[in-house]
Amino acid sequence: MIAPMSLSRLRWACRRGMLELDILLGHFLEEAFSSLTPLEQTVFVQLLETQDPILFAWLTGKEKPSNPDFSQIIQRIRDHAEHRH
Repeated sequence: MIAPMSLSRLRWACRRGMLELDILLGHFLEEAFSSLTPLEQTVFVQLLETQDPILFAWLTGKEKPSNPDFSQIIQRIRDHAEHRH
């Protein structure tokens, strides 16, 4: 298990090289992260280590992660984005 990150560090980690990722990840962090279980929060933090093009492909559904934990968090982020407005 990785050490917990402060919210400000998580906000910084959600800032990416792609505006679309900034928006998806930032909104998810601010609006849904606190409702995740500790394990899901850990997986989210690990997910943030993924390179932008891969993360974008996963979030847009063009590719699927082989890690089932990542698949679950990706789906949570996508669901959050779809039901946000």
